[in-house]
Amino acid sequence: MTEKIAVLGAGSWGTALAILAARNGCQTLLWCHHPEHAASLAQDRQNKRYLPGLAFPKNLAVTSDLAEVAGFTSLMLVSVPSHAFKDTLIKLKAYSSNEIQIAWATKGFNPDNGALLHEVVADIFSPETPAALLSGPSFANEVAAELPTAITIASYQPDFANHLAGILHSERFRTYTNTDLIGVEVGGAVKNVMAIAAGIADGLGFGANTRAALITRGLTEIIRLGVKLGGKQETFMGLAGLGDLILTCTDNQSRNRRFGLALGLGKDKLAAMQDIGQEIEGISAAKETYLLAKKYGVDMPITVQTYKVLYEGLAPLTAVQNLLAREQKAES
Repeated sequence: MTEKIAVLGAGSWGTALAILAARNGCQTLLWCHHPEHAASLAQDRQNKRYLPGLAFPKNLAVTSDLAEVAGFTSLMLVSVPSHAFKDTLIKLKAYSSNEIQIAWATKGFNPDNGALLHEVVADIFSPETPAALLSGPSFANEVAAELPTAITIASYQPDFANHLAGILHSERFRTYTNTDLIGVEVGGAVKNVMAIAAGIADGLGFGANTRAALITRGLTEIIRLGVKLGGKQETFMGLAGLGDLILTCTDNQSRNRRFGLALGLGKDKLAAMQDIGQEIEGISAAKETYLLAKKYGVDMPITVQTYKVLYEGLAPLTAVQNLLAREQKAES
């Protein structure tokens, strides 16, 4: 039987994953929240807004009807912004059977309470529901253009992770599996905060030395929080940790980095958001990470200063000066 998979979310990343699955031979259904957008995708056979010029395979269909999605397959791959993740699953549950399998490519925390997204899945469906996260250094444009990419699929259920890896794995898209779901989730969420900070530093005109130091100390913060929440330290040295952090802090395909650049160059928050015109996950992640760090007593100075720039009006240059003024200490 031909594998069937539904991808929920027709932004750049969801569209790229749907194209990938269809190219790998899956019957693929791409769900779009807005009926007008779904109609244009179906008519144009490409996502002109986010991935122009990349044609949909014949076995990729489009819908805006969650009932149709639930009737099509039990295997769901969710790629909506973190603020829409919970609501999307609640709506999906109304149409779904007990056999549902949930994977997601969303990076972030639940904005309601800072919960990890696998906890949201367990609350809405069941702790026994097969659940997996796709994460790692991957820009949607490059995946859709079939440039070599490697990602991690993390799950507490190795059989489900391996099944999903087999569906998505190809000559140009390598999938590795991992059982440290918490570590992979934390790495994927907090790296966006560090990308904003790296963008700010570059926008202020600081050099490669500053960027390298920020990435390194940013990784230390990610590890501190991740281990405190139950992740494994070695996870953060892999694709979903260091790999994703380097990617999003150093390349201007990263919306979070571009947002930080704009702030460093003197633009205000709203103008920078409007210029980018897509979801910037690091904005909400900065608040959620800051609150988690306070809750668990985790020292995260880069996160704190980024939060203050975004939510308390602190000048970017002052934030950097605050970091440089911290007392001398041992590296580890």
